[in-house]
Amino acid sequence: MMSDKHDFVVVANRLPVDLQTSPDGKRTWTPSPGGLVTALTPVLRKNQGCWVGWPGVIDDAPEPFCTEDGVTLHPLKLNITEYQGFYEGFSNATLWPLYHDLIVTPQYDREWWHTYREVNLRFADEVASVAAHGATVWVQDYQLHLVPGILRQKRPDLTIGFFLHIPFPSADLFQQVPWREELVRGLMGADLIGFQLESGARNFLELASRQGYDTHGEVSTREVSAFINLSGGRRVGVGSFPISIDSAEMADFTTVDLGGAERIHAELGKERTVILGVDRLDYTKGILQRLIAFEELLESGALDPQEVAMVQLATPSRERIDHYRLARSRVEEAVGRINGRFGQIGRPVVHYQHTSVNKTTLRRYYRMADIMMVTPFKDGMNLVAKEFVACHGDFSGALVLSEFAGAADELTQAYLCNPFDIESVKTALRSAFRGLRDQPDALAQRMQIMHEQVLSHDVDLWSTSFLTALGKK
Repeated sequence: MMSDKHDFVVVANRLPVDLQTSPDGKRTWTPSPGGLVTALTPVLRKNQGCWVGWPGVIDDAPEPFCTEDGVTLHPLKLNITEYQGFYEGFSNATLWPLYHDLIVTPQYDREWWHTYREVNLRFADEVASVAAHGATVWVQDYQLHLVPGILRQKRPDLTIGFFLHIPFPSADLFQQVPWREELVRGLMGADLIGFQLESGARNFLELASRQGYDTHGEVSTREVSAFINLSGGRRVGVGSFPISIDSAEMADFTTVDLGGAERIHAELGKERTVILGVDRLDYTKGILQRLIAFEELLESGALDPQEVAMVQLATPSRERIDHYRLARSRVEEAVGRINGRFGQIGRPVVHYQHTSVNKTTLRRYYRMADIMMVTPFKDGMNLVAKEFVACHGDFSGALVLSEFAGAADELTQAYLCNPFDIESVKTALRSAFRGLRDQPDALAQRMQIMHEQVLSHDVDLWSTSFLTALGKK
């Protein structure tokens, strides 16, 4: 029987659940565990935990239910106005581009802000109603900036953590936001604020200082040595907690048919070197830039279209937002142009798919790829890079990685590039090819170092280090 009150509550914009509709019209809510739920399930189960979030469907939500792992999911319903203003509007047309260094111009709409504030209040009300006295609440990401502050007022007995999964911008950029003080004040309701990188944490401390808060200490990783002093003697910890993946599971191919990876490679051309990209179709991911770099290398003769193939898996994302539709249009135009110039009938040089791929199939793609290209303009971490490395326990393959992905701080043996500079991307890709062809031992050593890093710094370390630091507050 499910408990009405919980000692540990995770609150995120989305629940790890999808609505499935069968051919006969029957609707079922199916858990869709990802990296975050994998990390938090043991803690949720141990502490009679609950996950509060939106189930991903407008004007619909199931009653709270318990997953097979013993985790209670507590859905929150959003109507179309709330979804448009809170999610598509303020979260993804205001905060998202701002936090990614203005790759596109943020829109500052007062109605979106009002809706964002009201939906954050609703999330906080739900959490307050399900959290036991003295419970620990872990708030996730940029959609819920105001929840910690609201909860602090409603439930001062709670221990509250906040983690930002995306980058945090410089204070100069953040100062653009008309509601900058309210957003920071919302975060100050937390006992601990976590960022992916130390640079993001330092940006936040500088912003807090500019807004008149008393900050002291130096930022560190996986522990807290920087604080913000508030009135009444309360203080907020600030630190860096780089997220990761369930690397042991990703690396374990005992239950995965490796022949599937070999078949994929054979279908692309057994003799061909395969370059792989796996991304949400988001304008921050630099998909178009890697395609242009690839096209220019084909054009110059540095790469032979008979000897190389690129696979780009692009997961649909936020397709009602103009900038996302434009990004998709430009990517698909480039795919068509490259294939028209360098492909043959029945033998394209770029293989493009704009659908989601299940985890087992994705792991086969990772395993079969010779080169992985991860080229975001800005990324909080980028778990795709870590997943690729985890899938290469034989130390094969090469990783081309943007220096602006958070993962570049850890995967230092990758071929790093600047995605704003096409020549830099081309140089990194050429270096990866040379490593495959001329320096296999050195390439294997690079991959081994990254593989060991990913296996030893997994998602369990992320959640454990954050919650341990939160418990010490």
